[in-house]
Formats: sequence, C-alpha cells, structure tokens
Amino acid sequence: MSYATKRYWFYAFVTLFIFTVPFMRVNDNHLLLLSFEKLQFHFMGLAYDVNEFYIMPFLLMFLFIGIFALTSILGRAWCGWGCPQTIFRTIYRDLIQGTLLDLRNNANKQKRMNTSSLENKVKVVVGFLLWALIAITASTNFIWYFVPPEDFFTYIQHPQDHLFIVIFIATTAAFLIYDIVWMQESFCTYLCPYSRIQTVLYDDNTKHVVYNTNRGGVIYAENQKRITDVKQWMGSEECTTCEACVKVCPTHIDIRKGLQLECINCLGCADACTSVMGKLGKKSLIEWGSPKSVLQNLQSSIFSKRNIMYFIAMAGSLIFAAVFASEQERVLVNINKPNELYKEQEGIVSNNYIVNIHNTQKQTYTYDVKVDDKNFHIDSFEALRLKTDGMRKRILVISTNQNLSQSDRRDTALKVKLTIFAKEDPKISVDKEISFIYPRAQ
Repeated sequence: MSYATKRYWFYAFVTLFIFTVPFMRVNDNHLLLLSFEKLQFHFMGLAYDVNEFYIMPFLLMFLFIGIFALTSILGRAWCGWGCPQTIFRTIYRDLIQGTLLDLRNNANKQKRMNTSSLENKVKVVVGFLLWALIAITASTNFIWYFVPPEDFFTYIQHPQDHLFIVIFIATTAAFLIYDIVWMQESFCTYLCPYSRIQTVLYDDNTKHVVYNTNRGGVIYAENQKRITDVKQWMGSEECTTCEACVKVCPTHIDIRKGLQLECINCLGCADACTSVMGKLGKKSLIEWGSPKSVLQNLQSSIFSKRNIMYFIAMAGSLIFAAVFASEQERVLVNINKPNELYKEQEGIVSNNYIVNIHNTQKQTYTYDVKVDDKNFHIDSFEALRLKTDGMRKRILVISTNQNLSQSDRRDTALKVKLTIFAKEDPKISVDKEISFIYPRAQ
C-alpha cells in the first residue's frame, strides 16, 4: 500500500473523529469541551469549572512537550498526516480540483491549471463554491468545541440573538477560504512557526524523508548548485533524474537537495520514486527513515537522552493532571468578605461574608453551612436549594462566644473552618477556611 493511500485513510479517520468528538458524552459530560458561556472545561467525561482550570496547564504542557517529542522521533509527521492545513489542501487541490473537476494533474503538482477555456473557468468557480461549503462546515464543527452541539442547534434557530456565533463561523470560514485557495502551501513555507523550529529538534535518529545519496548519487553540491548536468554518471549511481519526485511535491521542492524546512513529510516523493524504481526492479531511493539508518545502515533508536527526558516530562504532566483531577470538588464555593471588617456589640464580635455556591451535580440539592469550631457560631444563613448547574449568593454572619473585643493579641485575625454540605447527601461537601477579624486592644 502506498503512503498516499495510507494518508488518505488516515485523513478520513481524523476527519470522522474530529466531527464526532463534540457529540461524544461520558457521564452526561462531553468528551472535550471548553465552554466560555458556562465557564466549564469538559475532558474525558469530567467537568471542571473556571476555578478548577488548574488541570489545563498540565494538559497544555503534555501537548507541547508531546509535539517536541513527536518531531524528535518522527520528524514533521504531524504536518503531512494530521495538520488541518495539509488535509484541507489535499481535499481542495487533489480531490476537488484534480479528481472531481479534472483541472489538475495530481501526478504533477508543479504544472499550473489551464483556465483559459470557459469550461475550465466554470469549473474553477464550482470548485471554489464546493470548498466554501466545506469551509463553513469545518468552521461550524470547530465552534462545537466551545458551544456544545445541543446548544448550538438551538441558538442557530435565532441567529439574530447569537450574532457572535454567526460572526465566528463566517470569520473562520473566510480565513480557511483565503488560506487554502490563495495562500496554499505558502502558509507552510513562510507563516507556520513549526517549520522554523523543526531542524532544531532533529538528530541522526529522527525519521524524515531522506534521499539515499549512497545509491542515487549526489545531485546537488553543498551550495545547492545542480551538478548532474556537467558530471559523468558513475555506474553505481541509480537516480535516473526522471524528476518524478519533484513533480509530485506539493511544496515545490527537490528532496534530493537534502533536508529542507518546506518538506511536510507527506512522502509523495517516496511513492513516486518507488513507482519508477520498481519498474527497474530496485528499491526506492527516497525513504522515510533516519539519516543513521538510511545513509549509515545503522540501527536507530528512539530512546536517546533527549527523547527519554521528553517521555519523563510527558509522564510527569499526566501524573500531575491526574492527581489534580482526582481532587475535583463536588460543589464549588467562593467566600468573600465585604468592605466592613467586623461588627462589635456588647463585647461580642461578628463578621459578615458573601457565600457563592455553585451546584455542579446532576440533581437538585439544598446546601447549608456549619462551623467546625465550638467557639464560633452562625448567626445568619439561609440554606440554598439549587438545581443542576445553579448558582446563588447568600450572606453569612458568624460571631464568637469569646470576648475578643479589645483583645491584647498581636494578630487581629483567627482562622475558622467552615463546611458547606448538601442536606440530602452529606458526602457532597467542601471545607473552606476563612479569616475572622476582630479589634486590637490599642
């Protein structure tokens, strides 16, 4: 099976996966969702509210370190096999313009389209409209990761009330149209920062597209000047200079020059060389392998010191994310003090607090507060009955049996532990520590 066939099957899998993830739910939570409206982050069936986003830094660390590790091991495999830019260009250039409308020769991507005839001009417009439809669909799918589909389809029935969603989809679709139709592979070559850092992450064990100069011969000198036209071929040099590898390259490079930042590891050149050399009964001169394995015939290993450090850092990120995820609070509570520090009456000091309770459970609960120190008692707090995802505020007044007024203590605050719990299920609770303020003697 050619690399192109494998890529197309992988593109189909990635596309199907990306479109279905927003509809996947575990424990009535989304598999992956970042909701700015509800201030929630859903990940693997767990829901985290805005004050529980401490898990996200570790997931982002895992993502970025994972990209570095992937590049160090497999080169720009992401660019050729998973990047939306590459997938979208393949859909527009190869599928729509090449296969459906017969405007391009997919075997020669260096040849420009012939748009001189009226028929071809009409085909260009049809291809543009088809891609515009796909761009709008992709933009809609993208927003489902921020607005869940069940809410999106309700909101879109009244677009005038949800103009932000409409503008977001339109803007994203317009960018995709401009990028894929006009910028094309120039985005990969000039704008994508990933291509600029790839060579820093490479070593002799990194797998990427390699032209075997040992068998094919040197085509370009070190100054990138072509030398095959002026030198005498040796009998051992197998490259036929058919240029098939050049014609099929979407980023318009000659892989025989060696490693270049424009190469996206699509391996189209390897397929082309395999086809040509296969007719001669020989193995392809272009391989997906490490310089160590292709040019030196040595076994390469992914367990270099650098890669081992990547693996350790990734494992650490996952461990910390799992630890913090396991400590998820079953009810979210914020307690703030108003501007008034305390009240004093007949030697008894009292403090007021604003308690904000958010019910993250899947059913209605009544929440109350108790103080865990016998020297303090609650003067005023009305229990809150909250529906699913309900959130309300209450005033909490706490006073002390101790005569702290005119205290000679040097500090003017005591730590008091509170427990906020659901009356229907005391296991749903959270402990909070507050500061109780009182006056000093002087």
